Amino acid sequence: MRPHTTPWYLSLSAYWFATSFKWFLVLLVLLPARVAELVDPAERATRLGWIFAAGAVMAVVGPPVFGYLSDRFPSRWGRRLPYLGLGALLTAAGLLGMAYAPGYWSLFAAYIVLQLADDLATGPYSALIPDLVPRERRGTASGWMGALQVSAQIAAGMVGFAVGHLPTLFWITAGLNLAAAAWTLAFIREAKDVPGRREGFVESMLKPWQNPDFRWVWGTRFLVMFGQYVVQTYLQYYLADVVRVFTLWGRSVAREAFQAVALLGLVISAGAAVSSVPAGRWSDRTGRKRPIYLAGAVMASALLPLLLAPRYDVLVPVALLFGLGYGVYAAVDWALATDVLRAPEAHATDMGIWQTSIVLPQILAGLAGRGVDGLNRIAFPLGYEAAFVAAALAFLAGTLLVARVRGVR
Repeated sequence: MRPHTTPWYLSLSAYWFATSFKWFLVLLVLLPARVAELVDPAERATRLGWIFAAGAVMAVVGPPVFGYLSDRFPSRWGRRLPYLGLGALLTAAGLLGMAYAPGYWSLFAAYIVLQLADDLATGPYSALIPDLVPRERRGTASGWMGALQVSAQIAAGMVGFAVGHLPTLFWITAGLNLAAAAWTLAFIREAKDVPGRREGFVESMLKPWQNPDFRWVWGTRFLVMFGQYVVQTYLQYYLADVVRVFTLWGRSVAREAFQAVALLGLVISAGAAVSSVPAGRWSDRTGRKRPIYLAGAVMASALLPLLLAPRYDVLVPVALLFGLGYGVYAAVDWALATDVLRAPEAHATDMGIWQTSIVLPQILAGLAGRGVDGLNRIAFPLGYEAAFVAAALAFLAGTLLVARVRGVR
């Protein structure tokens, strides 16, 4: 397959499609629903937050470690792709373990397996774009990656909305995960001229932090992802407890909160699918910062109706607006991160460390569950309102601080 063509970009990012599909359903639909089946309703947010935070702790460690192993000890089968294959298999096992977990703690353990398996696959896999795509085309590559991610969310939203049987959703997710990994493994060939890494583990973990641009890119991504996870984690419970009636244009569109949240996710992803590829190409022409500023303003402003008008027929168009902003951000931010990398021999390690800015906010978002429950008991729905205000502030700070990145326009 000829590099830098549309089929090649699709093959390069195929596993991101599966990863996005998986986490959309797991975090937004499947995990909250399984927790609700297994614990007392008064402890749902707290128990969900424990799993969410524990998985995030594992994910902070996993991508840098597996990225370092990928950089430092390549196998005869390649530097990146063997990790992808093994991680995909273990990911499927973790999903099925979650589907049939008989109690809360077995669900907890299966989720940890899922998180570690995902880190094993995506830590090294994240190095393929900086390995194989020149800087002047990374916005386009990132745009296609973003398009596949949000297209996966659209597909996941449709599946989650249409399929009312939770074990079936887990099986569909596991099968898609294996199919997408096979697609990437079949059509992508690794770079042959990537130099080997010589530094030890500790030095490798510390080296990217010496780059101030890397620190700012990491920090801004952390803030934006914190805002996203705060909303995403507790949105299903907000719909069940506050909105309660899921009507659109006078017609009921969902019976259960997990179906209603899946439909909102579908609308968000549809907006993101429209904006992601054009945003990536725009950033190749004009620079990364301007699209990110626009995206942050749109995402922050879209949260206001959650506080002022908790009605489902209002939330659906707001979700579309949020999706347009998120698509721009998702397409451009990955390119921004790859632009500040300095050492080709350390791409997997550095991108693995950067990925912690995506998963580390899950710890704070998960720990916020106790606060959400506590504030709701004091003055309902104060806990949900405080969470959404915190998310909006995080979106604004995470985009405005991109101005501090000096080496990228």
